[in-house]
Amino acid sequence: MTTTGKPLPDIVSPEAWQAAMDRLLVKEKELTRARDALNAERRRLPMVKVGKAYAFQGDEGTRSLLELFEGRRQLIVYHFMFAPDWEAGCDGCSWVADAMSHPAHLHARDTSLVMVSRAPLEKLQQYRARMGWNYPIPWYSPYGSDFNYDFGATTRQGEQHGASVFLRDGDDIYRTYYTGARGVEYLGSHWSYLDLTPYGRQERWEDSPAGWPQTEPYTWNRRHDEYVD
Repeated sequence: MTTTGKPLPDIVSPEAWQAAMDRLLVKEKELTRARDALNAERRRLPMVKVGKAYAFQGDEGTRSLLELFEGRRQLIVYHFMFAPDWEAGCDGCSWVADAMSHPAHLHARDTSLVMVSRAPLEKLQQYRARMGWNYPIPWYSPYGSDFNYDFGATTRQGEQHGASVFLRDGDDIYRTYYTGARGVEYLGSHWSYLDLTPYGRQERWEDSPAGWPQTEPYTWNRRHDEYVD
């Protein structure tokens, strides 16, 4: 019986623990090499030219898609779910935004990062203040334009999260990549941190030992100011 009465992993000697770690490390390295190969394939994807003009409302006024690059070659747009009639942004997208850090490291590799949501700029500003997001990640509203519809961020089913990647060649803009659904977990380090722990994300879909704490997915996570200890 454990001290807390909750299930625990097996307790073994340091030598047995190290042997188990070594076996897992072999598989982790295989996964790393497989991801490297997938990333290499992504770098060789074809691209499609963006021919339509779009307008984005931001803190500094109206910007074009070209101006969102801020002179850099690459642009990552995170499609943050926030419909015009919502009073708060998506809690899951807020997780991704919570994990965003200072963009200087991206800028050093000629890459800009912005968030785009369909809600009016005033709502975005109010929500950013509520969340305390003081880092310099620009947040734009394409309110009144077709941007969200053209890039799959707003569909007949409603708002969709995701990330689009663009490449600039002079004034010509090309879309090179898109990911949505669980693909955005790659951007949110909270999931990655939890994946390192014994209990994982503690969701029912995970393959965990019997008795491990688990809940239904997407029912436990909150905006960071909504949790109750």
